[in-house]
Amino acid sequence: MKTFRLPDLGEGLQEAELVEWRVKTGDEVAVDQPLLAVETAKAVVEIPSPQSGRIERMFANAGDVIRVGAPLVTFEGQKEDDAGTVVGAVETGASVMQEAPVAAGRAGAAVRATPAVRALARKLNVDLSIVTPSGADSVITAEDVQRVARVLSEAEPAEPLRGFRRAMAQNMALAQAEVAAATIVDDASVDAWAAGTDITIRLIRALVTACQAEPVLNCWFESASLSRRVLSKIDLGIAVDTPDGLFVPVLRDVAKRSAEDLRAGLDRMRADVAARRIPPEEMRGATITLSNFGTIAGRYAAPVVLPPTVAILGAGRLREEPVAKEGAVKIGRIIPLSLTFDHRVVSGGEAGRFLGAVIGDLALPR
Repeated sequence: MKTFRLPDLGEGLQEAELVEWRVKTGDEVAVDQPLLAVETAKAVVEIPSPQSGRIERMFANAGDVIRVGAPLVTFEGQKEDDAGTVVGAVETGASVMQEAPVAAGRAGAAVRATPAVRALARKLNVDLSIVTPSGADSVITAEDVQRVARVLSEAEPAEPLRGFRRAMAQNMALAQAEVAAATIVDDASVDAWAAGTDITIRLIRALVTACQAEPVLNCWFESASLSRRVLSKIDLGIAVDTPDGLFVPVLRDVAKRSAEDLRAGLDRMRADVAARRIPPEEMRGATITLSNFGTIAGRYAAPVVLPPTVAILGAGRLREEPVAKEGAVKIGRIIPLSLTFDHRVVSGGEAGRFLGAVIGDLALPR
């Protein structure tokens, strides 16, 4: 194989950002020697050489976004064996960033503007999808374009989203376009907890109990065929906040693991995320998600469900507040909970029973 192209990255990923070359033109490389590092959906991955040989040509630079199938390197003296498909032609020294699909503006509505206004927008470098129309029948006027141009002139230059932020934008757009999201909220009393209780582990245990009570929330939904797959194993996506943004590694088979094993697994995942060395397979295949956003701030939220999963449980900040108990007002310890679910798959009753099971489990002293 003379030309080596970016291989399939799995999980439907179609592109990656080149982080760093591990070789240079003229280097002799061995089979499986790392050629380059790329950043996909929140993970940095090294891509090994498929063969031994001397690097004749390199097609991309650090920071370029490369589509699956685009050429990476060629090897000297090898007969061309093109088993892949080049996505877009790449000239020497050119960026291999591919043009993103044009998104419809304003929640899918078509942009309405006259040819003259469109020409003005091109001249002023204004994306019509971000312009709020003021004309009749939601038509964008020249004044609308000029108003946005003035705002942009005072703003920082546009910064393309890279790496995990690019993946986050794509995933959130997918969720917004596809999921029929609904959210219910309630409070859980945790007065029975002993001092020093591990909040995250208790939330995981309660979520397991709820999945056993209402298994339909631990499932994948296949929207193309309008079918669901209820899953027996609970592979829990855990939202992890970092200075670089939100990562969601997966804690496997949580129902069968001890509290000690779960804590060790969480600590290891957090360390791997912080170091950006978490393997890609540990970011894939969640069946349901937990976001303990209360460790930062917030009481209730409407977390985002990412297909093909159908539910995410959010936990707000633990607080103390006056509550009525046994005919008297006392100070109680409360964890606010938010459950967002895909209403295409999960009924309101199922979601309510799931959240009730979480609350019931959290009330226990264990």
